[in-house]
Amino acid sequence: MKPAFDALRLRVSNDAPVRAEREFVLYWCIAARRTHANFALDRAIAWAKELGKGLVVLEAIRVDGPWASRRVHAFVIEGMADQRARYGSSPIAYHAYVEPSVGAGRGLLEALAHHAAVVVTDEWPCLFHPAMVEAAGARLDVRLEVVDGNGLVPLAAADKDYKRAFDFRRALPKLLAHDSPCADPLAGLDLPRVVVPADVRATWPDGPTDLSTLPIAQLARCPITGGHAAGRLVLEDFVGRLARYDEGRRHPDEHATSGLSPWLHFGAISAHEIVAAVRAVAPGETEPFGVSTEASTFLDELVTWRELAFHTAARNPLAFVYEGLPAWARESLEREVPTPREAIYDLATLDAAATHDPIWNAAQRQLRSEGKIHNYLRMLWGKRVLAWSEDPRDAFATLVELNNRYAIDGRDPCSYAGIAWCFGRYDRPWPRQPVFGVVRMMSSASTRKKVHLGHYLERWA
Repeated sequence: MKPAFDALRLRVSNDAPVRAEREFVLYWCIAARRTHANFALDRAIAWAKELGKGLVVLEAIRVDGPWASRRVHAFVIEGMADQRARYGSSPIAYHAYVEPSVGAGRGLLEALAHHAAVVVTDEWPCLFHPAMVEAAGARLDVRLEVVDGNGLVPLAAADKDYKRAFDFRRALPKLLAHDSPCADPLAGLDLPRVVVPADVRATWPDGPTDLSTLPIAQLARCPITGGHAAGRLVLEDFVGRLARYDEGRRHPDEHATSGLSPWLHFGAISAHEIVAAVRAVAPGETEPFGVSTEASTFLDELVTWRELAFHTAARNPLAFVYEGLPAWARESLEREVPTPREAIYDLATLDAAATHDPIWNAAQRQLRSEGKIHNYLRMLWGKRVLAWSEDPRDAFATLVELNNRYAIDGRDPCSYAGIAWCFGRYDRPWPRQPVFGVVRMMSSASTRKKVHLGHYLERWA
């Protein structure tokens, strides 16, 4: 069977065969948590049609995932409700499982795979996911296919780890795949109906979960709703004000950014769907996306910068740690360790937004309350922690902890890339400054002069 997408998006994780005598095809949904524009779902449906089988979709969340919290679980569970409603009107059987205690979900995948002719899952190059998929492939006695639906450029398309956005941007025309996922694969879908086996449902029941009973960090929920429907509303609002993006994206007061990163992170909406929506309202001649000049600025962020982060994550085993920073940046920062700092703050003080800097405190309060920081201030937020730490390694670890603890779009290749950018990744050496060395410096004083912050500070400071 040929894939209905660029072959670079597909890899096989094990040597086990397709077992056509079994009951259904299984899609193990671990990253692309959506029923729209989903290459892995397309692949699973294609297998079901070829084999004349029904399709089961498994979506689960671990209680002991890194930085698991009520905030993150609420966002995922809201998305599961979306998924349940969508799959419920189709012939596909959907099983959502929220692990109630550590280890309770162990064996669920194998139990379902025992009934499966073939298993399809998502490629996602972050956290425990790659190791989890490889371990599953080794355990299963059935073919496990891994499908990359992360972006417009397949992760296998590039032949190197790009060090600068300039180089990745220049390579985009030859890296971009010309495939597109089915916009709505469930529309008119005709497959045999199938049910999740009773023994699976009895041991690992599908259903709503009381978040208060889970052994996870009890962070307050933030005012962002999970799921494709909510993400689509955010997208439609954004494309309606797209003309403001180019000039207003730096200014927190302008409400010009897309705000889509939480839904992108959890796979509730895809880069392909966003690009299609932007093209529909802003067609043009700007290459490589075929949109207006204004829209191309946004798509440069969505495609160039986001996918550069994913390609780094897929190729650089040190992408998420301090040691993976450019050598020139680490050497320069470490030479500055004896340089006196204007202030030193520990993790607890930073977490509480109790520094002397009102702009930084405002950004941290927004992160704690809303699970996000305005894009421009996120860079300043990272740079100031570097300035207030005795050692750059401590600063890197502090930023990872704060971001992953509170941000809905934390624990993501883009989050790590943003933190690493504050330490020199994807950048070049600049004239030396105390503490920063030749790593680019940002200050709150210069930000206040360049950025419209009045309403933002009124709200958060």
